[in-house]
Amino acid sequence: MITVCLHGAESTGKSVLAERLGYPWVPEYGRTYCEENGTDLTMADLLAIAEGQAEANRKAMASRPPVLLFDTDQLMTAAWAQMLFGEAPDVLFRYPKADHYLLFAPDVPWQDDGTRFFGPDERRAHFAALAEEMLVRAGVPFSRIGGSWQEREAQARAVIEGIGKPDARPW
Repeated sequence: MITVCLHGAESTGKSVLAERLGYPWVPEYGRTYCEENGTDLTMADLLAIAEGQAEANRKAMASRPPVLLFDTDQLMTAAWAQMLFGEAPDVLFRYPKADHYLLFAPDVPWQDDGTRFFGPDERRAHFAALAEEMLVRAGVPFSRIGGSWQEREAQARAVIEGIGKPDARPW
């Protein structure tokens, strides 16, 4: 089984692409949490989101599909913690990691959906940089995904199809 986590700033197409790629995928628990509890988040909320996502990921992994996509994981929660509170607790780096991460660039229009924080300005760019910083800090393999919606989908497919093939490394 190969696990791939979609990672990056808000409104970069991660959830939409997760649905379109045709692989089993685990939705973002944080969205559900915020819709149910509001967006006035504390660090305790972020830690609860991290644990809720971990539980959803574990349940999905139990069926052992050949490829499983995570809409997010605790490394993205670490970026949120750093952005909102100026620190990323070590516990967020202790969760199991995906086999590969797709880092989505913030080069498509931002859209407010009622749960997003960091709009189309320097905050979005800063958040995107923090997202990448968390991947680097964790030492996980990742590929950059950017461009038009069609380009993003093609890039993601190429990377996923190349994972585990020694001669096909599109990243």
